[in-house]
Amino acid sequence: MHKEVSRYTLTAALPYANGPVHIGHLAGVYVPADIYARYLRSKGKEVLFVCGSDEHGVPITIRARKEGVSPQEIVDKYHKIIKNAFADFGISFDIYSRTSSPVHADTAAAFFKTLYDKGEFIEMETEQYYDEQAGQFLADRYITGTCPVCGHEGAYGDQCEACGSSLSPTELKNPKSALSGSAPVLRKTKHWYLPLDRYEPWLRQWIVEGHKDDWKANVYGQCKSWIDQGLQPRAVTRDLDWGVPVPLPGAEGKVLYVWFDAPIGYISATKEWAAARQTAWQPWWQDEKTSLIHFIGKDNIVFHCIIFPSMLKQHDDFILPDNVPANEFLNLEGDKISTSRNWAVWLHEYLEEFPGKQDVLRYVLCANAPETKDNDFTWKDFQARNNNELVAILGNFVNRAVVLTHKYFDGRVPQRSALYDIDEELIGELAKAPDYIAESLDKFRFREALARYLELARAGNKYLADTEPWKLIKDDKERVGTILNLALQVVANLAILGEPFLPFTARKIFAMLKLENQGWQAGGSIDLLAGDQEINKAELLFEKIEDSVVEKQLEKLQNTKMENQAQQAAPAAQKAEISYDDFAKLDMRIGTIVAAEAVPKSKKLLKLTIDTGIDQRTVLSGIAQLFSPEELPGKQVTVLVNLAPRKMMGMVSQGMVLMVEDADGSLRMLVPEQPVQNGSTIS
Repeated sequence: MHKEVSRYTLTAALPYANGPVHIGHLAGVYVPADIYARYLRSKGKEVLFVCGSDEHGVPITIRARKEGVSPQEIVDKYHKIIKNAFADFGISFDIYSRTSSPVHADTAAAFFKTLYDKGEFIEMETEQYYDEQAGQFLADRYITGTCPVCGHEGAYGDQCEACGSSLSPTELKNPKSALSGSAPVLRKTKHWYLPLDRYEPWLRQWIVEGHKDDWKANVYGQCKSWIDQGLQPRAVTRDLDWGVPVPLPGAEGKVLYVWFDAPIGYISATKEWAAARQTAWQPWWQDEKTSLIHFIGKDNIVFHCIIFPSMLKQHDDFILPDNVPANEFLNLEGDKISTSRNWAVWLHEYLEEFPGKQDVLRYVLCANAPETKDNDFTWKDFQARNNNELVAILGNFVNRAVVLTHKYFDGRVPQRSALYDIDEELIGELAKAPDYIAESLDKFRFREALARYLELARAGNKYLADTEPWKLIKDDKERVGTILNLALQVVANLAILGEPFLPFTARKIFAMLKLENQGWQAGGSIDLLAGDQEINKAELLFEKIEDSVVEKQLEKLQNTKMENQAQQAAPAAQKAEISYDDFAKLDMRIGTIVAAEAVPKSKKLLKLTIDTGIDQRTVLSGIAQLFSPEELPGKQVTVLVNLAPRKMMGMVSQGMVLMVEDADGSLRMLVPEQPVQNGSTIS
């Protein structure tokens, strides 16, 4: 950041109000954002920390249909759960708003209208699927069908979750409406598009050239990849009945696309906050001396680094983000966190089951944050970090310093006398700690910052172990006074410097020491506590977590896994009847894989060259996570050879390798028991 900064506007990604918050959300976005907000405030900076519930979009309407209630009831329910859980967990938002508020509707509509009046949108008519029985156009997630890449029958109109391919609804085979179950028809509809292709030169200069050195590698790399591939116009409206209505005549039944209206929620929330305080909102979004920083997960990088900045730039009244420190994903016990499979640790449940242990989870999620790659949360690691680090290092040091002070000096801070080399060494460690930790926080390296913080607690523990005041007390009480004075000064510093990471723990330490938080600038001082100052008795900061507690959580997850497997084990319902003539149209043959290679920029696809007996052809198959290219040549497979050619990843696929999906969702090749001649047909 190379500009004069007077204030900071920090935003945290708006969570969808279609379910509770889980540890993946916390580790990816909210814990690092809160640490940074608390750190800046501790340094005396002017900070506005903004968030709120994202209450529009298809996920909301899908959840409403599933529960048989209105979308408004869904967002009211989950907004309350999310907001309360954040507050109980200590996330220090200045405002937590919601995008169903009247202020947001007005702000988003006005933003759209400004861009419209400036001629920034492209108006296009396209064909989209329409459910004649339900009488409405279908969003991508309301269309299901057979994936054209892997043959999975439950693919959505925007993505196949079996093979990971990005799709468009018209690519699905046998598409069905999720509303009525009927086959949708294509109808023409008009929408407005943001012409990202026009902004490509500016985006390349602003991101590729301007933020190469200060944005995280994962953020910069994803943005550069998108720009290098060439940007396309992006629709900003949708045919839905839930959302912010498009503020134009003749646009009835159309709403602002959720990706367009959601980030505007940061601005509308700021307006609400400012109105409640009778102050201006504009400086937080329109003053060049304000630093705008977005905390998000990696799935939101494109929206916050390319699309939203393009919107702000074309509006021409707003500042642009200085940084977007996005994290990767957090897995759970070796498996991807999944809301639909209930494979998660939900924040509101954690707070009920682990009362008073907010800081333990904050600590573990920060220590194991997925900053540069996907990481894994395990309950064994949770237990180990609590017992071996929080209890044995931080808690142990604070407890010993306070207990010994009460034991030897009646609970009053002893005076310092002559300093030895070991004392000067500790003072040196203490003096460098604030800048040492801040150096990491300023670069959004929260794991590193937390590790550096714990180093100070380790130094305090080692100091007491090396000086052994319990042995000196009989013969040299004055020396013990110096030792405990310095130990207590370290404890006070641990409270100040630890407040961003462990706010509940810091509060307890301040109460024990009868000390006010003097802010980050006071850190490193050995004069935070005056001689003869009275302190309160020790209070245990952390307690050991027993094996039985962890086993209970693991058992809970195991039960979830068994329930999911039981649901998957049920055979799929029989498809609609077809005639023999329909079946006879399928030309399925046995072929031999001649060559196999990975497809650049695809984690799912392999490029196979298959001898079908009638020719050698290229088939792209979504099996890269099942097989390596080296093990496939020579294997016989079943190929649907008369499938219409389809272009994918810049190549043409001329067929489909047939697979068997097991009850657990795993895929296996459909192969003959014994080798047969290439071209042998299946009938």
